[in-house]
Amino acid sequence: MSLIGTLTSGVSAMRTFTKGLEVIGNNIANVNTTGYKGSKATFEDSFSNTLRGSSPSSATASNLSAVQVGTGVKLASINANFTQGGLSTTGVNTDLGVSGAGFFRVLNITDNSEYVTRAGDFRIDDQGYLVTNKGYRVQGLVGGSSAAAPSTVGSIRLGTPPAGTQLQSFSFNRQGNLVEFYSDGSSAVTNRVLLQNFQDPSALQRTGDNLFTGMANAGPVGGLALATTGNGPGSNGLGTIEGGTLELSNVDLTEQFANMITTQRSFQASSRIVTVSDQVLEEVVNLKR
Repeated sequence: MSLIGTLTSGVSAMRTFTKGLEVIGNNIANVNTTGYKGSKATFEDSFSNTLRGSSPSSATASNLSAVQVGTGVKLASINANFTQGGLSTTGVNTDLGVSGAGFFRVLNITDNSEYVTRAGDFRIDDQGYLVTNKGYRVQGLVGGSSAAAPSTVGSIRLGTPPAGTQLQSFSFNRQGNLVEFYSDGSSAVTNRVLLQNFQDPSALQRTGDNLFTGMANAGPVGGLALATTGNGPGSNGLGTIEGGTLELSNVDLTEQFANMITTQRSFQASSRIVTVSDQVLEEVVNLKR
């Protein structure tokens, strides 16, 4: 049984460390992905065979410790690291970086599904909406003009210029306000990008395209309903919006390569366990010739 257990332990380790290498490989592959958050695999021991249970001391005997033999290792978790990535200046006014906590909320109008993202590489589509590369609309407060502040939750969209004027340019300030500038020299705040924060961002699930879902499971701060107050950048623990910048991947290549070396050596040691167990089993089989 000990030899079979050795084989089982070795196989479980090889299987588990393979997953660890997959995580590291994916981190390295996304070192240049906008807003990417690296992941880390952690491990835990598997079930242990108890050969003798522990027992307390008595008047005539001392206590006994347990005698157990482990059966290997298994994957405990794969958690994302949501630390801040560096901000790179692009000069594109629709590129938005978050400095601090918070995620952009985006809406897929095809099926009304919502996602969150840290990647702010947005664009203005043919209808004037601020959208992701996939065409998902960025959410916030809309309906503002020179006479009133934006107050309705909806999809960020360039406003209609006042009569007799034309839109000259626009920009986003650190509070997420979309400020439009018109040909007559006037300006107006027509929209405001809102952010969503979470109690446990690690509970978010990746869906590809730099998007996360599973927002209800991550403990949305203030609830999932975007409110006119409480979700504004720069308030209530949320970060600020840095226009004309993009958040870079937070993957540290030096750390990833160091982790790759240790994980690779662990895999090699595990494979050696299997090889040695096979050699011992061969000797047992050949005891009688």
